[in-house]
Amino acid sequence: MKAAAVDYVRPKTLGEALALLGRGDGEVRVMAGGQSLVAMMNLRLANPGLLIDIARLPELLAVDEDAASVMLGACVTHAAIEDGAVPDPSNGLMPRVAATLAYRAVRTRGTLGGSLALADPAAEWPAVLAALDAEAIVDGPGGRRTVACAGFVTGIYETRLAAGEMLRGIRIPRLSARARWGYVKLARKSGEFALSVAAVVVDPDRGVARAVLGAAGDAPLMLDAVSRCCATAGVDAAVLDAAIAADLAGHGFDEFEQGLHAASLRRAARQALA
Repeated sequence: MKAAAVDYVRPKTLGEALALLGRGDGEVRVMAGGQSLVAMMNLRLANPGLLIDIARLPELLAVDEDAASVMLGACVTHAAIEDGAVPDPSNGLMPRVAATLAYRAVRTRGTLGGSLALADPAAEWPAVLAALDAEAIVDGPGGRRTVACAGFVTGIYETRLAAGEMLRGIRIPRLSARARWGYVKLARKSGEFALSVAAVVVDPDRGVARAVLGAAGDAPLMLDAVSRCCATAGVDAAVLDAAIAADLAGHGFDEFEQGLHAASLRRAARQALA
């Protein structure tokens, strides 16, 4: 099956793209890498009347950095992050994550912002960006605003983007030299969608300890007990397992899911605490 007929526009500026997005005459969709949207269109799961190609907009490819953070444009690709073609504020975490996404052909087209804005429940970036305390920079009719990535995804394919708004970029705080992280993605085989994603970031110099679980429901789960546990050096296995069990309780996981998520969290926490 192939996509239905669609009007296609490649604007030259972000302002032009936002104006097109706000037209409101039929369904309008934004496309960056197109690695998810085009497949959905081919299956007739998405039938936009107008497709706005933003992949080459300079504003969305921009990278800006200062002493405290790095801002990556929404159209920065996974491959650029994997290859170190853009600054890495995460001490290696983001290149590691990028290398586990799908296959190289997909990573050369797929984008950081596209993954976050699509909000696929099995996606890796929403959980990892939440663990890094990143912020989404959003442009729209009301101007520019920032949204914490920890609360950006609100459900399956649902985000805090309002009508007419577009993700401009993601601002990621720099981890300190002493910061540690752990990242585990469990999938049936390399390149497939995640069955469980665990991201743990511990940065004692900034007073940060954050554990996030992805591919575990409608939106990434911020894990308070595991986060508190990881903030304490020398935590033994029993205390960590108890914290994991406390955070996973009440989410309706079956026995297989419970074991899977516990395993990914345990491994990620041990990496961060090593």
